[in-house]
Amino acid sequence: MTPRFSRSLLATAIVTAATAAYAEEQSLNELVIIGDESSAAALPGSAHVVTSEDLETMKYTDVHRVAREVPGVYLQEEDGYGLRPNIGIRGSGSGRSGKVTLMEDGVLMAPAPYSGPAAYYFPSFGRMSGVEVLKGPDLLRYGPATVGGAINLRSTPIPSEASGHLTTELAENDGKRVHAWYGASSEQVGWLLETHQQETDGFKDIRQSDREAGFDKKDFVGKLRFNSSADAAIYQQLDLKVDYSEELSHETYLGLTDADFNADPDQRYFASERDNMDTQRTGFMARHLADLSDDLTVTTTAYYNEFKRNWYKAAGLKSLINDANGGDTDALAQLRGEADLDGIDIKNNAREYYSQGIELKADYRLTLADLTHNLTFGARYHEDEVDRLQPVDTFNQVITNGQPVLEFVSTTSGSDISGSNNAVEQAEAWSAYVADRVALTDRLTLTGLLRFEDIETSRVRYNEESRSSVQDRSSNGTSELLPGIGATYDLDNGVTLLGGIHRGMVPAGAGSTDVDPEISINYELGARLNRGAGRYELIGFYSDYSNTVQNCSVATPCAGGQDSGSVSQGESRIQGIEALAAYEFALDNGLQVPVQATWTFTDAEVTEDSETGDALKGDNLVYLPENVFSVRSGVRQGDNWDVFVNIAYVDAMCIDNTCDRSGTDNTFRKTDSLTVVDLSGSYKVAEGARVFAKLDNVFDTRKIVARTPDGARPNLPMTAAVGLSIDF
Repeated sequence: MTPRFSRSLLATAIVTAATAAYAEEQSLNELVIIGDESSAAALPGSAHVVTSEDLETMKYTDVHRVAREVPGVYLQEEDGYGLRPNIGIRGSGSGRSGKVTLMEDGVLMAPAPYSGPAAYYFPSFGRMSGVEVLKGPDLLRYGPATVGGAINLRSTPIPSEASGHLTTELAENDGKRVHAWYGASSEQVGWLLETHQQETDGFKDIRQSDREAGFDKKDFVGKLRFNSSADAAIYQQLDLKVDYSEELSHETYLGLTDADFNADPDQRYFASERDNMDTQRTGFMARHLADLSDDLTVTTTAYYNEFKRNWYKAAGLKSLINDANGGDTDALAQLRGEADLDGIDIKNNAREYYSQGIELKADYRLTLADLTHNLTFGARYHEDEVDRLQPVDTFNQVITNGQPVLEFVSTTSGSDISGSNNAVEQAEAWSAYVADRVALTDRLTLTGLLRFEDIETSRVRYNEESRSSVQDRSSNGTSELLPGIGATYDLDNGVTLLGGIHRGMVPAGAGSTDVDPEISINYELGARLNRGAGRYELIGFYSDYSNTVQNCSVATPCAGGQDSGSVSQGESRIQGIEALAAYEFALDNGLQVPVQATWTFTDAEVTEDSETGDALKGDNLVYLPENVFSVRSGVRQGDNWDVFVNIAYVDAMCIDNTCDRSGTDNTFRKTDSLTVVDLSGSYKVAEGARVFAKLDNVFDTRKIVARTPDGARPNLPMTAAVGLSIDF
């Protein structure tokens, strides 16, 4: 790949950025987008924080299982482990989380957020210390996706004193997990070293094969902080972070026929025997903070990320699934590895990504007309790239002595690697925003925001492997001004009213010539109540889309099978309700009983035909459940022991926009509704040491959670795990 500005230039920007910083106790605020629950309660929009204590209750390593506890968030499971999450917010598409702004420590983390936003990379969730979900007008501080919401993952912070942590875990299917970190701080230096490693043989069995269907993933993180003395005239701090991860997962897109799913949802067809994902990711971040005065803070962040992947997987078997579902016994025998099958294409879905950028943010407080204004100015230059070179190997499935064997036939090379299999997609984006939060009275706070995005994308497709000949070129440009306003009004007894409106955007992917960005006007209105041990929230939202865009990927292909770029789906509207109720009961015997319940109701439809006619007025939106519900409750005795249960429900979802049309057969066009119960508990065995156990999917409920691109796939079965955690 050939970045348009070099690493040396980025390094120069990092050094230049090191001219200023702000106080250490403030620096954490630059790694978060919300803060704590009290900060969330002050925002003019829906905001939720999942703390490290929350994460400890259920010991989850799958972000999907945490996301379903946040109102307004949707998910589509895929592999049972959350390796490549599909998350949507307030009706935005969930496919590969491509319409959600994903960040780690406040920095964009998708492989190519503008040219290829599909989140084929996601950090190991087991190493995170918190999750923040932001919706409403304050989204305009972040981007590029500002329609539904933003998610920020908080990594392990540098400890304030020499300390460490170790978690070891054993699970069914030969599952193993280790999470370890150690760090220290002195007056002017702090550091942290961390690793998270997880592996399993997986819960699926490949028919007539002894190959595994699990994964092996390793994350490594290093952090370093330098700061001036506390009594310096201008306090300066430089935070450096480097992370590296690699993954080998034997995952596939090939699912099952419904009949085979009902017989055994954990089987896999032989044709997917060689399917696997091989990835490596390296990220660098430098953040400098400057407390220039009591009223002015300047933050500069530079980042560079590389991601390489090759998902070697069988392609083009959807027709066999469809034929077998329709009663074709020959197709079913071929899928089951009981009959010869010629021409199985296994594509090297090999791509290299990079993204890099530099951000400047200034927080300034001033008083005008006896009103205090908390102003924030932000600007970012970003560029990213996706480089595809994807040869295809062809095999024949041959039955030998009653057993299937994959016999190599040929591979594409030269001029056979062309079109979408041989392309470079690039994006260059400038963005800027200003936000002003002002307390008009003791009760009324108003926040005005304005964001500007200028995006240029391009795609070059080549005729042959050597790239000496260009097949075609395409480009797209977007410049959008996105205003917003939000307000909170404090009533008595802990009640806060909130409301807001903002114009949101999701840019079309690279190569989407003449496809306008997704644009919506988003409204929300609701109330929060924080009183004693109780916390409650009820918010209604409404989004009016002048242009709905679907980002195309292999996981969620667009009409006609398009798996890159974006397509317009016409006008649409999304409306719904988010509700949360949480209370912690304190019993006379010293026990605490925390309870939290969340519910999201969503109603959405296309309101005007798309120009292509693929989406019609009245059509549904893809993978969008009507109801999502979660309740988590537990009992704990101080720090000695605890037991928690989590019950989650999600409605059935349409896998394409045609499934609710009059006269359409929906037999194979919807997922199943799903209710899952998880159980966990821990016991203190010594100071700083705890044993824990968890049982995911207690009742072993098995449902179809995905059907695209190639057949029915299941959720995680009942899975038990035990472990030990030590703080030292």
